[in-house]
Amino acid sequence: MSSKNTWRLTVQRLVKSEMSIRGVKYQTLSQRLADIGVEQSADNLRNKVNKGIMGADLLLQILYVLKARDVSVGLIDEIQTDLNRINE
Repeated sequence: MSSKNTWRLTVQRLVKSEMSIRGVKYQTLSQRLADIGVEQSADNLRNKVNKGIMGADLLLQILYVLKARDVSVGLIDEIQTDLNRINE
């Protein structure tokens, strides 16, 4: 797997895991973003998250409205290690 794909899958997993932990669906995420002035439809969010492609500003806004746990180098490393195991 290319480095680019690993990073995109890392973004995907990070956001999806935070949504899952909090029981948040894309429609609710869209509403929470709208509450802070960020307009993103549920379908648009689903597409961006599933591709793991979004701007840094949107990623931070999503993590903010989800009240996500701290994102650390250790957490990123853990996600990427899991991805590498799956693809071996």
